Amino acid sequence: MTMQRAVKPFILLCLVLFVASGWYCHVREIYAASDTTRSASLRPVAPKEARELIERNKGNPNFVILDVRTPDEFRSGYIEEAVNIDYYGPGFQVELGKLDRTKTYLIYCRSGNRTEDTFEMMRQLGFREVYPLEGGIKAWLAAGYPVSGQKR
Repeated sequence: MTMQRAVKPFILLCLVLFVASGWYCHVREIYAASDTTRSASLRPVAPKEARELIERNKGNPNFVILDVRTPDEFRSGYIEEAVNIDYYGPGFQVELGKLDRTKTYLIYCRSGNRTEDTFEMMRQLGFREVYPLEGGIKAWLAAGYPVSGQKR
C-alpha cells in the first residue's frame, strides 16, 4: 500500500512538469515573435532615401506607400501610387490592422506628427518593415520631388 501512495505523487509531479514545459514553450514562442518584430526594419527615412526606396520598388506588389492625411489633404497632392487612410477617420486603427504585416510600407502625413503615431501603432501591431518619411510631404516637396493629383 505504501508503494501505491508513492506512485500517486510521482504521477502528479510528472503531470505538473509536463504542463509547465508546454507553458514554457508557448512563452518562448511569444518572446521569439516579439524579438522578430523588434529586429525588423522600422526606421525613419529622409526624402532622398524615400525616393530611392520608391524607385527600387516600382511594380513591387509588396511595397505600399501609405498616406495618412485627410482625404482633402490627399487630393491636394500625394506621392504617386500612395494609398490614403485617414488618420482622423473613425476606423483608422481598424483599417491599419487589416493591412498585410509582411509588406513593406513607406508612410507619411503632412509634417511628420501623424506619421510618428502611425509608425508606433504599426510597430505595436507587428509590422515588419515600415519606413516613416521624416518631415512628411512638406519635406518631400521642399526636396523638389513631384506629387500627383495636385490642384492647379
